Amino acid sequence: MTTIAPPRPERVYHQDYIARIRYENALPPPPGAPKLLDIPIDGLSYYTSAAFASRLAREQPLNIEADAELGMPIDLVGMPGIFDGDESSIQAPHVIPPVHPRDKNLLRPLSELGKPKYAPGGYSFLRRTEYISSEQSRPRLDSSASKAPVKAPIKLRKQQDTTKDEPVNVLRAAVKGFDIANPKDAYTGSDTKDNIRGAVPSPAELEAWKNPKHPSKPELKVVDTYAIKPDLDAITDSSNYMIAKFTSNPTQSTDIRDTRMDVGVLQPMDLTQDAETEFKAKLAAHEADPAHNPDPGGPMYSYEFFLPADDNTATNMKKKLDVDNPNWDDPALTTRKNQNGYASFRLNHVRTYDTGRQSIMSEHPHREVALAIYDPSLEEKMEQAGLAETSAASGRLDKAAYYYPIVQKLQLKPRRNKNLAQLGLPSRVAEDDENKVDVIELHIREPDETEEAKRSGHRLDMENNPEAS
Repeated sequence: MTTIAPPRPERVYHQDYIARIRYENALPPPPGAPKLLDIPIDGLSYYTSAAFASRLAREQPLNIEADAELGMPIDLVGMPGIFDGDESSIQAPHVIPPVHPRDKNLLRPLSELGKPKYAPGGYSFLRRTEYISSEQSRPRLDSSASKAPVKAPIKLRKQQDTTKDEPVNVLRAAVKGFDIANPKDAYTGSDTKDNIRGAVPSPAELEAWKNPKHPSKPELKVVDTYAIKPDLDAITDSSNYMIAKFTSNPTQSTDIRDTRMDVGVLQPMDLTQDAETEFKAKLAAHEADPAHNPDPGGPMYSYEFFLPADDNTATNMKKKLDVDNPNWDDPALTTRKNQNGYASFRLNHVRTYDTGRQSIMSEHPHREVALAIYDPSLEEKMEQAGLAETSAASGRLDKAAYYYPIVQKLQLKPRRNKNLAQLGLPSRVAEDDENKVDVIELHIREPDETEEAKRSGHRLDMENNPEAS
């Protein structure tokens, strides 16, 4: 007979539950001593109600001394030149000062504030839910071979030809582009001081020149090509041009373009004493510290703008100014004569403009140019269709894209006489009204010997110095 032993009683282990609760207070202590208030004791329920707290907040005045301007002075009496139209004292400086090292922490983004978070490198925040293990980077063992770790193939970097960055090779690469465009004029001799042989073009480069393709839009096809040339006959006395941009429409806004703007005249006014003094001060500051004071360029002149009275006068002026027009000297184009007896056009005063901004590129006159595409065949078609205002049979220009150097750009803003009067400058308003020119009589003539000599000198400089163009 088999007997079953009674089960052994399990040993019981006694363990106490320990829970630690800690309340953290990361706020700093108050900077000042607590304020003791004399509160009448009328009942605990009254003091704990919301009405008591609201009444208490209304009875206790704020300990803040705020002036009428809230700490931002707006008194313009002490600002230099503010009542003369010069607002530079209340505007931001042209050159932004560097940030102090102590203030750089204030420019940190919100993501960098607080405690630094240490994230594992090489893993993006937005990642799929998968296990990231370092076992993938360990080399695997080949069980059927010699148990040796398999080495990953070493990728060798392609050695770059550093000789391409040498100045001579860079110049050869630039000359190669001209040799591809003009193979008859390619220089094939030995390198000299004045001539250098271009690099040998590859077959792909020659094919790209014969059949050009757009880098991002291959469906586009080349319609025509134009050689870039200077218009030597259009060189002015200063050998360059300027662009003037109006901040507002000088004429009344209509749906039809005002053709009178094509022959408008900007007459510079005499520089005032204040403007001349301001320019000399800026120029002296630039010469003393060019790093923190930008080049003022030139004086900020004011201009008077004139326009003809009607579109017929504007059309006649354009025919008179067109050198390709064989009838440019037709007496019927001008119906007026000035006090000297010369045929002239009358232009009326529109408005006085001040220079808002300007940029002068005298050191690099060919950095910005204006292009005008001219095709004699298209001009003949327009003439046959009756769309051309003048005849294109002169043959002065060939088919090309002619460039005109831009040396100065102006932004003109209209002068507000009402604002000057409100600023307390009635003398300046009276002076402007006194010196205002209502009309001008414009006489168009051929250049004299002095003017022609200047233009001839500029033509020789452009022809003898191809690097300048």
